[in-house]
Amino acid sequence: MIRNAFTVGAWTMGSRLLGFARDILIAALLGAGPAADAFFVALRLPNLFRRLFGEGAFSAAFIPAYTGTLSHDGEAPARRLAEDVTAIMVVFLFGLMVLGMLFMPYVLDVLAPGFRAEPAKFALAVHLSRITFPYLWLICLCALFAGVLNARGHFAAAAAAPILFNVCIIGTLFVLHDRGERVPEALAYGVALSGIVQFGLLGRALVRAGAPLRLRWPRLTPGAMVVIRRIGPGLIGAGVTQLNLTVDTIIASLLPNGTVSVLYYADRVNQLPLGVIGAAVGTVLLPSLSRHFRRNETAAARVTLNRALEFAVLLTLPAAVALGAIGLPIMRTLFAHGAYSDADAMRSAAALAAYAFGLPAFVLVKLFAPGFFARGDTKTPVKVGLAAVALNLGLNLALMHPLQQVGIALSTSIAAWFNVAMLAVLLRRHGDFAPDARLVGRVVRIALASVAMAGILILLRETALMRLPEAVALGVLIMFGMVGFGGIGLAIGAFRLDELRATLRRPAKLDPAAQAG
Repeated sequence: MIRNAFTVGAWTMGSRLLGFARDILIAALLGAGPAADAFFVALRLPNLFRRLFGEGAFSAAFIPAYTGTLSHDGEAPARRLAEDVTAIMVVFLFGLMVLGMLFMPYVLDVLAPGFRAEPAKFALAVHLSRITFPYLWLICLCALFAGVLNARGHFAAAAAAPILFNVCIIGTLFVLHDRGERVPEALAYGVALSGIVQFGLLGRALVRAGAPLRLRWPRLTPGAMVVIRRIGPGLIGAGVTQLNLTVDTIIASLLPNGTVSVLYYADRVNQLPLGVIGAAVGTVLLPSLSRHFRRNETAAARVTLNRALEFAVLLTLPAAVALGAIGLPIMRTLFAHGAYSDADAMRSAAALAAYAFGLPAFVLVKLFAPGFFARGDTKTPVKVGLAAVALNLGLNLALMHPLQQVGIALSTSIAAWFNVAMLAVLLRRHGDFAPDARLVGRVVRIALASVAMAGILILLRETALMRLPEAVALGVLIMFGMVGFGGIGLAIGAFRLDELRATLRRPAKLDPAAQAG
């Protein structure tokens, strides 16, 4: 499972690095002003659907059903289930796309109510959103293709597809901008093009995996209805983080110009470990847990979840601490060029520290939720998710004025920790989660090593090192942070190199004797 997570994570890392190149270009050309705010709002809606369906609700509903049908009934019924669901999604999503484009001004009244006060900014956001909106139709179908591939153990194509998203945006920006197209429009056309390209890539991957899907006339078969009934609750249960980020955008639109943009840039940096680790481990964990539960292997499912949690904490906790400690050098080095000012970097760095506080929670939600979805329980995460969204909204309203963008980010982090705590308690009450001695011991040691690393970074941040060129100073900080955490972590037993090497060399085996380690 963890070896497959490394595969997904490696492709996701490539996508995130290209995403940084894309965002550096956008920051240099648009900065954090009204045009940037309008584009990021236009990007938020299709991205919300992509993350909800690609990494959340649809996967949570479809993969357990498809995996169970494939393992119990065989290839032909599983393919028919996928084709039935595809047909329904094609019709439903096309209708949603048409309605969204027709009524986009009213959609943006909900997503960015503060833009109405600036007619030019609102008009640009509506125009850009109509260009990007067809992307959601294609990317949701891509999520179905990815679900089939992941359930069959093929993770690379689905993980590589988001790279094309960034390639298309960067390429279209250069081509269309050179031909006189304005930057916001060029970016929006790149988003729409990327949906077509990703759809083609994943469709071809299905054929090569021996699981091509034919387009049938939509029919509400029993199997398809099971998936559809689970999608609605899963939109909240699996997508709480994305819903909370959307709430952030709504509240940010009511604050001064540039708030949407500085939050976006901070979230982009926070999304690097979140996307690489959370999406990777969550993607491979759901099919694994589904197979265990289908075979009534509860003990094996607990061990699998414990090892996934240990792996996630090992990578997210030090990342969160580092982002909080050196957030300003990161934001200055990456984005403080061209139209993006040093003041913008300082605002984004403050928001990044608040987002980083919740980084481990954002990832752990992606690991605890599959424990419910694998058994077909989408209602429990929904109830917890609704409470988390309500908490986030209340905190946003309370903190938006005294703390500005920091209050918005901090509200999301607090809501994420609430979500994790509730899911863990309920999963343990159901008997599907039991933290073993190895997990508890490793988490404590990882926390100690992370605190020590933070001390090293803060001390170095205050030395003459910061007089070096920004990129060089940041590189040195990162190197010392990694070496410090690695050395201290090895010394106190936060992790073991032989285990990491074994994980990369062969599939992880469930060894009950190892749990006492």
